Order: sequence, then C-alpha cells, then structure tokens
Amino acid sequence: MLTPMTAFSLRHLLAFDRNCYETLGKKTPLVIHPSATMTAMRRLSILGGLLLLAAGSRAIAQAGAGALEFTARVTPTAAKAEPAREFTFYLLTKSYGDIVKQLDDRDSPPSREKFIDELKISPELREWLHKHDVMDITLPGVDKLVTPDDVLHVPEFLLAYQRSNSGGVTNGIPKPKYRDADKTENPARYQKQKQEYMTALKKFIEARPETIAGMELELDGVNPARQWAALQNGQRRRVQQLAPVEAQTKYLVAKTDTDLEGHARIAGVPAGNYWISSLGLTASAGDARLQWDLPVKIEAGQTVRIELTNLNATENLSPKTK
Repeated sequence: MLTPMTAFSLRHLLAFDRNCYETLGKKTPLVIHPSATMTAMRRLSILGGLLLLAAGSRAIAQAGAGALEFTARVTPTAAKAEPAREFTFYLLTKSYGDIVKQLDDRDSPPSREKFIDELKISPELREWLHKHDVMDITLPGVDKLVTPDDVLHVPEFLLAYQRSNSGGVTNGIPKPKYRDADKTENPARYQKQKQEYMTALKKFIEARPETIAGMELELDGVNPARQWAALQNGQRRRVQQLAPVEAQTKYLVAKTDTDLEGHARIAGVPAGNYWISSLGLTASAGDARLQWDLPVKIEAGQTVRIELTNLNATENLSPKTK
C-alpha cells in the first residue's frame, strides 16, 4: 500500500519536463539530455527507497498485530451443543458490563430516599418508609412490621386497619364516636372523643395483635411499589438502548458474524487487552439463552483461539439457572 509520501514521489517521477511537452507540442524531435537521464535515475532510486520503506512499515505493523479465532456454542438442557450460527460478535476495548454500569451510574434513577420524599403521601407514612427497608407495603408479612403505635400514628395504616376489621369481621373492636363536623363546630369534644377512641383502640390491638394481619390488602391505593418499579424499569430500558450504541461508537475495534459452524476470525488486531462481547444480545438453542462479555489478550504475531460456551457466558438465562 502506497503511503502519501510514496504517491507524491510517483507523481513527480512520472511527470515529464515542461520543455519536453512544449517540444512535443511543436512536433520537433525529442532530445534526451544526459542530465535528464541522470535526474530520472535519481528519481527511480528515491522511489525504490520509498517503496521499500512502505513495505517495511507494513511488515512492522503486521508483526505488531495478532488475530482472534473463536467458536461459539450453546448447549440446551439434556441436549448436544449447537453452534451459534450467523451471530454477531463485537471486539471491544472495554467490558460491555462496565459500559452498562457506567451508563447506569450516569443516568441513574433518584435514590430511594429522594423518591420517598417526593411521594404524595402523609408525612407519617413517609417517615415510616424511611425507617423500614420495604417499598411494597402490600406484600404478605408487612403487617409484622406494623406496631399498634404505627396503626394509630400513620393515617393510611389506621384507615387500612379500620377497613380490614369492619363489617362485623372483628368482634369487640372499638368504634369512633367523634364526628368530622365537630372538628370545627366543637373542637374540644372532637379532640376528647378522638383521644378516647385512640386509647381504646391501642389497648384492643395490643390484646388482639392478629387483627393487624390482612390490613396490607387495603393499602394498594397508597402503595409506592408500582411507581418505584416503573422508574427502575424505565431507567433499565434506557440503558439497554444506549449501551450498544455507546459500545460501538467509542470502544469498537472490530465485529464479525459467525459462520454456520459458529466459527469466526478477526485478524490484524493490535496487541492488547480486549473483550469479545455479544452486546447484550442472546444466542439461543432449545431452552438455553446465553450472552458473552469475555476478556481476551491479543499478542503480537499470535492467533488466540477460544471457545465460547455455557461455562464462560456472562449471562446464562436458561430456566435451570433462574
């Protein structure tokens, strides 16, 4: 391959002397002077040197490069391995997993604390969520985290408890005598009757703690888990869309498709550390679903051969591994 310098020399070597062109244009005999012959020989000598230099540079570049050969196979449950046919692999200068993590950190959803602070719920429920490592308050067993004081203190819990024990389901449960109208018409009576009800209800719950069970079923309307999951899933989808683009625009060295035997080769790779990756795409066979992001070291003048299998897959999504 000619370098820009070699091409430049060729252009000058192949150019005739302007006087010769003018002589030919006048249809007069072309006279070759000894000095012209020497000039041409010098140019040929320079050109030969440049060609040798270019060839040497190319040989040095090839000597500093290596190659990667690999075969990808997917083994389903209780079946023989099958080649990952016509599957695209990418050679990257950075782990695809690290690329995903970098994007995840850069475009992360709000923290749990910030999310809770922005919820449209009572301050009491917000405080309770901050103190407890739970987001889905409708899950079975959440009632075990709720104390009698929580029921009385958190408006959403009190309402859920009252609903779950209403309609004669629970015998002996205290009933409130205060009215909302008294809140403005007779605040003193309202406050007195409410306090009497809260005291009686607390004693009842302490005596009958099993009555808390089931109240979580009444909390669906204020459950923050659905909104939290939507934020997480939305962010995950964005990363899944951005990561392949990021990998190919910033870290791609080469890509290739496997043949019908699952075999592929990438040549002319500069010596260094790389990752052979499927960029989150899944190679399938039967019930097996595999993804790869495998480190590989390329050495100058050497061909590295690897087998991509279930054993070195980064993600094995087969049913037996879930």
